[in-house]
Amino acid sequence: MKKIVVLLFLLVISHSNFAQQHNVIFVIADDIGADYCGFYSNYTLYNPILDTIAMPNVRRLLSRGVRFKNAWSNPVCSPTRAGMMTGRYSFRTGVGNAIGGGTTSVLNTNEISIPQLLNVYSPNGISKALIGKWHLQLPSVANYSNPNIMGFNHYEGSLSGGINDYFDWQKITNGVASTNTNYATTEVVNNSISWISAQPTTKPFFLWMAFNAPHSPFHLPPAGMYSDTTLSGTAADISANPKKYYKAMVQAMDRELGRLFDYLQSSGKWANTDIVFIGDNGDDPAINQGSGSAKGSVYQKGVSVPFIISGPTVVNPNRSSDALVNTVDLFATALELFGYSNWQSQIPSNRPVDSKSLMPILLNTATAVRPWVFTEVFKDTPTSGDGKAMRNTEYKLIKFDDGTEKFFNLTTNPTETINQNLLLGTLTTSQITNYNYLCTEMTTLVGGPQYCNALSVNDNGLEANENKVFPNPFHSKINLKSYTGNENYELYSNLGQLIYEGKSIENQDFSALSNGIYFLKIRDKTTSTVKLIKE
Repeated sequence: MKKIVVLLFLLVISHSNFAQQHNVIFVIADDIGADYCGFYSNYTLYNPILDTIAMPNVRRLLSRGVRFKNAWSNPVCSPTRAGMMTGRYSFRTGVGNAIGGGTTSVLNTNEISIPQLLNVYSPNGISKALIGKWHLQLPSVANYSNPNIMGFNHYEGSLSGGINDYFDWQKITNGVASTNTNYATTEVVNNSISWISAQPTTKPFFLWMAFNAPHSPFHLPPAGMYSDTTLSGTAADISANPKKYYKAMVQAMDRELGRLFDYLQSSGKWANTDIVFIGDNGDDPAINQGSGSAKGSVYQKGVSVPFIISGPTVVNPNRSSDALVNTVDLFATALELFGYSNWQSQIPSNRPVDSKSLMPILLNTATAVRPWVFTEVFKDTPTSGDGKAMRNTEYKLIKFDDGTEKFFNLTTNPTETINQNLLLGTLTTSQITNYNYLCTEMTTLVGGPQYCNALSVNDNGLEANENKVFPNPFHSKINLKSYTGNENYELYSNLGQLIYEGKSIENQDFSALSNGIYFLKIRDKTTSTVKLIKE
């Protein structure tokens, strides 16, 4: 009887230790969009047919996980990482572009981070490490300890956005710099395995593992890590065939990732470790394939990334999800994977968090956690590509900072073919409804003035407009009916650019305007918008 009691006690202790050992690993691949992942690509959408890369070890995650088909990141690395770390969009953190150079906005170390909240939840009860790329502040001596300041017990990796040589690079280990000549991809996995093996067996851990690969410079990985035997590794060959070397780098990363997975299995940690695999933004423009812009752009190819969550938390695994998700959602998800369900109580009211926990999808109790996703890019010195984008399940609105607008149906036009910008034609009632919804949501989110030209259903009917503005189509003059003369008028192009603002629009000569679609906003006690055609 005494032996049975002891055995039961040991089983209880064993079960308790297992529960305490629940671990979470974030795996971040640098500059890989969903299009290079064979488990994502829809070959019917592109011409030429997309190339993909063999990633058997990443695929090991699929059978025990959820693959998110509609995942967005930011267009470049630093904003994506800042959003994951803090759960906050770029317009809140100020990190709108890849950090580098003396005037780049960096992440304030006073922001509340995942590891800091985990320490609030379980003081010194969860081991926390970031191994690999940091890229949230400048790589100066004064910033060597910033990963530790922001809550990680252990940091080991490169602080900068890219390393000049994967075989010769500066490594920071808990504030101390050294020169490392080990292949960077291999070093990240070596360090991760060493750190995990050093943790107490009963103490759960959170590991943020950030590869530099496959970020440029493109290079030839060590022998045995890639399949293409024709690669010479010379600068001339790399320059002539960047995609081949990019693919080799991804294969090397996948091989080393498999070594980590094998270690987790052999050490008994695989069964109680949730693993997240994502890309931080779309592909480098040098290896972009198909149509559309790549990294740096708010178009789909810049922000559509692989996104898998795999492990014991996932109920009914081997699923694909159509849910709209953003990499910023990993902030709340990481906390709740450890059981920290009331983390919001630690967030000051003046520091709103945008992250939505994906736990309902992982637990298979919901199919969605948000009605839209949002992304943006902005630089300290503005450029034409700076802008914001928001999508719901079917439509996407892009508002560039120069006033240009684009509106796409992603169901029928997933590659955002420019001549299918819906604002170039006559919108249906459903399209107007979706446009107004996204316009209003973007304005509410970001704050400030209306972000775009809200339309009413009647604005799209030319006969209804004749009671307000005539002739329509117009050639040079715009005439008005039934107005008091106290109104203010704003004429916009179909791309959102302001053409005229004032009270005497009837006296203006618009004969020099290009033919096309325009919107006239009439502001009095209320605001109405009329769609006009210039011929």
